[in-house]
Amino acid sequence: MGWLQRLFGMEKPADAQTNPAPTEGNIDPERVGLNGEYDESGLAKRVALAFDEDPSLGDIETLWVAQTGGTVVLKGKVPSQNILNKAVSIAGGISGATSVDTDQVEVD
Repeated sequence: MGWLQRLFGMEKPADAQTNPAPTEGNIDPERVGLNGEYDESGLAKRVALAFDEDPSLGDIETLWVAQTGGTVVLKGKVPSQNILNKAVSIAGGISGATSVDTDQVEVD
């Protein structure tokens, strides 16, 4: 099971992108969905898609992705600091991400 499936109960939509152009007028960057549409959880879904697309992350079933505005919030446990650093790097590179909060992540 991938990140999108586990976190949002959805398969990857056709033409989904981690940084799509908005399809409508003035959508805040953190609210742009996988295909450029308005999505309240757009940033978190695009981060999950980016995690799905990176084979070094796999699906870490003890880590969750959420968002508060432009902040990506990671919660749970990761097996190593290297994995957490990789997740933070990927999440921070998604359009609309202003910061990545790891205060709720425990490194085993």
